Amino acid sequence: MRHLLDLQRYPIDRLDTPEGQALVARCQADLAAEGMFDLEELVHRQVIEACAQELRPQLERESFTHQRRHNVYFQKTVPGAPPGHPALHEVDTTHHTLCADQIGNSALGRIYEWPPLARFLAAVMRLPTLHVMEDPLARINVIAYRAGETLNWHFDRSQFTTTLLIQAPESGGEFQYRSDLRSDAEPNFDGVARVLRGEDEAVRTRAVTPGTLNVFKGRNTLHRITPPVGQRDRMIAIFSYYERPGVSFSAEERRGFYGRAG
Repeated sequence: MRHLLDLQRYPIDRLDTPEGQALVARCQADLAAEGMFDLEELVHRQVIEACAQELRPQLERESFTHQRRHNVYFQKTVPGAPPGHPALHEVDTTHHTLCADQIGNSALGRIYEWPPLARFLAAVMRLPTLHVMEDPLARINVIAYRAGETLNWHFDRSQFTTTLLIQAPESGGEFQYRSDLRSDAEPNFDGVARVLRGEDEAVRTRAVTPGTLNVFKGRNTLHRITPPVGQRDRMIAIFSYYERPGVSFSAEERRGFYGRAG
């Protein structure tokens, strides 16, 4: 795995060493302070550039174009939010997706399935264990955003989200977020509405370099990708891990996200 990952800088395979424990502690501190942490350029530059080169024509030929108008909850009605509340304002999303069964035996798949990575993420998240997803389509997705396209404001269903940037656009395509905007006890609909109106000064924007692993608390952090500018797509992989084994989407969910059930 050392030919793929910078394990000298990031000893995620040696969590029982002082260096591994220091890395976990640093990531935990970043997660508590910012709602996320980065392992900048975890994947070697030549590896991530080769992934981008391999995926570009495949995205052009085979990707599913996902277009939808939605609110931040991806639900028509939300308990506690009256119809017409500005937190339910709808936005547009467009992006292009390759599923796990289209990626094959790539470097991305080997990284995702490498057990020390799941153990490291579980340690940072203070969880007993994490498992790769069983779903043949959803376990890994590669998503491309072309000029003017965006993954608009939303909350994730999972507690945290793990992404790996494959290719950055010429400009734009930045990760924009508002950490800990809501909680399980407080939905904060008025706070959601302020973000959608551009009135929340706590919204942060960050650019990420290719090869960087980013983990963020997406369930309670409102976030979006700003539209890329220029000819080069923003390309990112999403790795899905769960606290229990055997997780899969339903056929209906697969058709909604990917245009097919299998």
